[in-house]
Amino acid sequence: MPLEDDFCDILKKARFGQAHSLKALAELTHLEPSDLEHLEKGQRLPTKPEIQHICQALHLRLHSLVAITLDGWVPQPQREWTTADDLVTTIKGDISGYEVKGYLLTDPDTKHTLMIDTGYNAEQMLATIKERELTLIGIGLTHGHTDHAGGLDKILAEWPVPVYLGNGDFDLLPWKPDLASLKVPTDHHMIAVGELTVECFATPGHTPGGFCYLTTRKGHSLCFVGDTLFAGSVGRSNPFSLYPQHLQSVRHTLLHLPKDTVLFPGHGPSTTVAEEQTHNPFG
Repeated sequence: MPLEDDFCDILKKARFGQAHSLKALAELTHLEPSDLEHLEKGQRLPTKPEIQHICQALHLRLHSLVAITLDGWVPQPQREWTTADDLVTTIKGDISGYEVKGYLLTDPDTKHTLMIDTGYNAEQMLATIKERELTLIGIGLTHGHTDHAGGLDKILAEWPVPVYLGNGDFDLLPWKPDLASLKVPTDHHMIAVGELTVECFATPGHTPGGFCYLTTRKGHSLCFVGDTLFAGSVGRSNPFSLYPQHLQSVRHTLLHLPKDTVLFPGHGPSTTVAEEQTHNPFG
C-alpha cells in the first residue's frame, strides 16, 4: 500500500505548521520561490540538496525524508498476529474519493468489541458486528472530524454505547450525540474490552482533543493513532497553531511506545514505532 503523504504533503504540513510563507521559506533555504512552489504542487521530485536545505529550515529529519522521497521507503506489511483471531478488523470508507479507515478491536474470548472511529462507513461497521455476532461496548473516536465520526447517529441507534472523545473536539462532530453517552477520557484512562484493556492516550495536535488507543495481547502491542501519525508523516495540524503540540504528541508519546508496537492510522498503511523512529521526518 502506498504512503498517505508524499514529499509535497510533508513540505506543506511543515511549512504551514511553522507559519512560513513561500517567500520566507525561500530565504531560509536559499531556493527560488518558484522552485518551492513547484515542489509543493508535486510537479517534480526534489534533488537531495534541495531536501537537505528544506529539512534544515523546517527541522525535519533528512535521512527520513530522503528515504521516503528518493528511495521509495514503505513500511513492512501488516503483522499477521494483528488479524489472528479477528483481533483487529479494518473497515474502509470513502469520502469524496478519499479512503478512510475505522477499526473493530475484538476480544476473541468474549467477542466484546471496541470501535475505533466509524471509518465513514456505518453500514459496514454494523454489518460486520452482526455477521460476527459481536457485542459493541463502546466507540473510541481519535478525533471529531467527519471522515472519522460520520455515521455515528446510525451506529448509536442500534448500539447505544458510550462514545469516547477528547475534550475540545465535540464541536467538530458532524452529528452531536446525547451528552449522556459522551465520555471525555483523561490521559491514560482505561477501557475494558472483554479480557483486553485499552489505554487512552491524549495526543493533541491534529485536533485539540486528539486521542490514541493502545492495547496489548499475548505480549504484542498495537495502537490506533487516527490522524496523529501516518506512516512516514503526520496529519495536518488543525489549527496550525497546534503544530508544536502535535510534534510533542508524536515524538514524546507515540514514538516512546515499545518499538514493536503496531500503529494503525486513519489513512494509509499500518506501521510500527520502530519504523517511524527511523523513517518519519517529523519524529
